[in-house]
Amino acid sequence: MRHVLLALCLLITFNVNGQEKEKGKFFKDVYKELFKYSTIYVAGDMKNSYEEPVKDYFVRTNPDGGLYDIPVVVDGTNYYEFDYRYGIGIRKLARFDYEVKGKHYYDGTEKNTGLSAPTSAVKGLEYVFHWEKQRVRDMVFENHRYFLRHTGKNHIIKIESRATGNIDFKYKSAEVRARLPIGKKFSISAGAIYRTHERPYGYNPVELWLNESDENGNAVNPWYTLGFLYGYTDHYATINVDGGTIYDWYWEDADGNVVAHTDLEFRETVFTNLMNRYNEEKWAELDDFGVISPIVGFDFYHYKNNYWIHAYANYLPPYHHYVQGDEDFSYLNRNNQGIDGPTIGGSEEYEQWEDYQAGIIMGWKLSKSIGFFIEGEYTKFWDSEVYNSSVGLNITLK
Repeated sequence: MRHVLLALCLLITFNVNGQEKEKGKFFKDVYKELFKYSTIYVAGDMKNSYEEPVKDYFVRTNPDGGLYDIPVVVDGTNYYEFDYRYGIGIRKLARFDYEVKGKHYYDGTEKNTGLSAPTSAVKGLEYVFHWEKQRVRDMVFENHRYFLRHTGKNHIIKIESRATGNIDFKYKSAEVRARLPIGKKFSISAGAIYRTHERPYGYNPVELWLNESDENGNAVNPWYTLGFLYGYTDHYATINVDGGTIYDWYWEDADGNVVAHTDLEFRETVFTNLMNRYNEEKWAELDDFGVISPIVGFDFYHYKNNYWIHAYANYLPPYHHYVQGDEDFSYLNRNNQGIDGPTIGGSEEYEQWEDYQAGIIMGWKLSKSIGFFIEGEYTKFWDSEVYNSSVGLNITLK
C-alpha cells in the first residue's frame, strides 16, 4: 500500500508540474505575441490658445445716461481658455529603418508610415489603441485611434477605427488580403475592405430643395421661403433714401427682432446660415454608410545606410457595394441628384468610382554631412482628398 501511495503521489506531482509548465509556456507565448516590445503611456499637453490678431470693440449706450452721453466701450474680442490634450494608450508598432524615434517617450501624437502602408516593417501582430480628450478654442472633443494588424508571409488582416473631433472626421475599416512576396523587397496584395463614411457625398439637400421646379419651370420653393421654415417673417416697407423712395421687405425673427432691412441683406447674412442649418438637419436624418470594395496594393522597400526608398500604393477598383445606409443617397447615386430631387430606386443609374492611395519616402546621404529627403502621400476616398508632402536638405556642420 505504501508503494502504491508513493507512486500516486509521484504521478500527481509530475502531472501538476507538467500542467504548470504548459500553463507557464502558454502565458509566456501570449505575452510574447501580445505585449513584448509594447508601450503603455499616459500623456498630455497644455498650450496657449489662439488669440485674435485684431481686437474687436463696440460701444453701448450707458444705462444711466442717454444716446449722446459718454458711451460704454465694450471689448467684443473672443478670448479662449488654454488648449489642452490628454490621453492614454498602448502601442506595439514597428518602425521602418529610416524612421527614427523622435523622442524618448510616446505621447500619442506619433505618425508612423506603418499605419498607411499595406505591409508592416515586421511580421506578426501590431496595434495602437489610443484615446484622448482635447480642447481647441473652448470646444472639447474626444478623439481615438484603434489600429490592429497581423502581417504574415501570405496574408494581411487589418482593423481600424478613427475619430478626430476638431475636423469632424470619423472612419472605420476592416480588410483581409492575400499577400505575395516577390523577392525580399517587393510584395503585392489583394483582398476586400469594408469602410464607413458618415457624410453623404454628392448629396446637397438645400440645392435640391431650392432647385425643385414645377411643370412650367417655376420654382416650387422660392429661396426666401426657407426663412419661413425657420420662423422668420418678412414685412413690406417703404424707405426714403436720398430724397427718393424704395420699396423692399424687412425681416424679423420669431421674437420680433429685426434681422435684415432688405431682402438682399437677409439673403447675404441670415439666409446663408439657414442653408447650412437645413443641410445639417437633412444629413442627420441619414444613417452612416458602409461599403465593401475590392482592394489591391503593393510595397517596395529598399534600405541602405546612405540611400533608402519606400513606395506603396492601394487601389480600390470600381466594384463597390453598399451594405449599410440608404443606397439612393450614397456615393453611387451622386450624379443623379437632379434639380427635381434624387433619383430613387434607379439602380441602373448608379455610377461606380475609383479610390486610391499612394506614398513614397526617399532619402540620400550624399556625404557624411549632406542629406536630401523627399516624402509624400496622397489619398482620394469618395470626394475627400488628403495629401501631404515634404522635401528638404540637411547640412550637418562639424
